[in-house]
Amino acid sequence: MPITKGFRALVDAAMAQVTTYSVAEVLAKLESPRVQLVDIRDIRELDAGTVVGAFHAPRGMLEFWVDPASPYHKKLFADEHKEFILFCGLGWRSALAAKTLQDMGMANVAHMDGGWEGWLQAGSPTETLDQQKARRAAKA
Repeated sequence: MPITKGFRALVDAAMAQVTTYSVAEVLAKLESPRVQLVDIRDIRELDAGTVVGAFHAPRGMLEFWVDPASPYHKKLFADEHKEFILFCGLGWRSALAAKTLQDMGMANVAHMDGGWEGWLQAGSPTETLDQQKARRAAKA
């Protein structure tokens, strides 16, 4: 069966309908307590690290973690006062995921264009998973 609408068309359509921030715009929002970065990459992609302060929500579980009716719901996503900025490796999955969350009714969701690769190219702050665990343990 031939593909009639490829991934690029889906990503472009999603990007036209969701809020998209550049890496520089996300960096400017990084310290705000009203912003939560969400790393939707696969766990195997996290070996290289993540954005400082990002919450990991794998793409395959995102809708389940967001929906309060789901047995997998994560309370973090119920905070209507936060803006959730999704990112993935290049910005394609996060655009599709942001569109899906909008379709679910979330108005406080956006995504970062360029994803993790753009973040690294800009020399933006990163942390390893061990550093992230230690930082969170120190806060508790």
